[in-house]
Amino acid sequence: MTLESGETAGRLDPPRHDVDFLMNLELEGEVSLEDADRDEHATDYTTDDADAVRPDAVVYPESTADVAAVVAAADERGVPVTAYAAGTGLEDGAVPSHAGISLDMTRMDEVHDIRPDDLQVDVGPGAVGTDVDEAIARHGLFFPPLPSSGDISTIGGMIATDASGMQTVKYGEVADWVLELEVVLADGSVTTVGSKAAKSSSGYNLKELLIGSEGTLGIVTRATLELAGRPEQVRGGRATFPTLDDATAAISDAVTAGVDVAKIELFDVETAMLANAYSDAALPERPMVFVEFHANHGIDEEIDFCRAVFEAHGVEAFEMAGGERMDELWQARKDITYAAEAYDPGREMGQPGDVTVPIGSYPEMIRAVKDVADEYDLFVPCFGHAGDGNLHYFVLQNPDDPEEVERAEAAYGELVERALDLGGTATGEHGIGAGKRKYLEREHGPAAVGAMRAVKAALDPNGTLNPGKVVSDP
Repeated sequence: MTLESGETAGRLDPPRHDVDFLMNLELEGEVSLEDADRDEHATDYTTDDADAVRPDAVVYPESTADVAAVVAAADERGVPVTAYAAGTGLEDGAVPSHAGISLDMTRMDEVHDIRPDDLQVDVGPGAVGTDVDEAIARHGLFFPPLPSSGDISTIGGMIATDASGMQTVKYGEVADWVLELEVVLADGSVTTVGSKAAKSSSGYNLKELLIGSEGTLGIVTRATLELAGRPEQVRGGRATFPTLDDATAAISDAVTAGVDVAKIELFDVETAMLANAYSDAALPERPMVFVEFHANHGIDEEIDFCRAVFEAHGVEAFEMAGGERMDELWQARKDITYAAEAYDPGREMGQPGDVTVPIGSYPEMIRAVKDVADEYDLFVPCFGHAGDGNLHYFVLQNPDDPEEVERAEAAYGELVERALDLGGTATGEHGIGAGKRKYLEREHGPAAVGAMRAVKAALDPNGTLNPGKVVSDP
């Protein structure tokens, strides 16, 4: 959402900070105190009006030196700095909850020094994922963990949340493809973590510590990404099952049996209803599984293997194709967010669920969604990256009905608890941000969260970087 210019942002309207010092810094980029720019940086993709916080200033750095200068000066003066890019986060991770400076990284969007012989590329944090993929495609390469939001999200944001997506089941998450990072720390110092080598056992793994830290420990200003050759064979499609239990059991069996899928996604009946209403997709209102295969040879054998596993679970229809027909078969899955937003003008999506459980527990997690939906009398579509146990769900709720909103929030929380009971996580790819902080200790335990706070205090003793996110501030 975007506030009207001049509207007061912020549930509690945090203390304002004197940011006049920004005007005295010699920056290549730009400093803005304009209401329109500050309002634009008061929210991320799902922020409610009550949680919007307008920063005191927005800075658009154009170099690592700019970022270092701003962070050093802010740290000296006790002014918070929150990194911002595309604003597509789902847990208020880029909302400047303590006001201060919103550091908009989108102008640092270069894709340079593509090294095909090394299968590497250097990119700026503001580079949009699909722009990176297009730049490296000329060399026959791609960035395998690119999430499904890669056309609207940036590499810096993906690194900040350790994002993943539909292809995680085959290729892993973003962290698995980051080799080296240039990072500005809380005092403004610049350091490099990781290595351009394929592996290293040298010292503490600071790269992995910074990935997923959501801008609370450092701000990434350059990333070296590992790449892969584009597969010669790509085919995909969808399968229909009599019941949701059949579909989830087929997914679990396919993954544990070693079917080499690049993507395997679940749709429940409610999600199929959304897709049909949005685009006249004419989908059967049955549970569906979308699959895609990547190979350089032998793809038909892998598809036959998958078909055999699915047939053991009563698959009703199984269609695979390549090219445009494959895209047609997958279109409903790609449109699901837009379909949910358009389904009922009087209702809106509640907080999007993002739990992940061990693959053997995936059927049980899906059943939990349906049980909770019945218990609270709510419409709760669920879908997700089933191959790695990741499930997305949301409640379509009437925002003007406080009792329904309260039920929706209770259902959301109960499902997170169910995932944790199954040995899973509160967030598979969206991050903790501000929205899931209350689950951190339940998931990791007091000692581990205490260690996280100690790390935060050591690297950011003044609480300058993105305060109010992930763990409590020093």
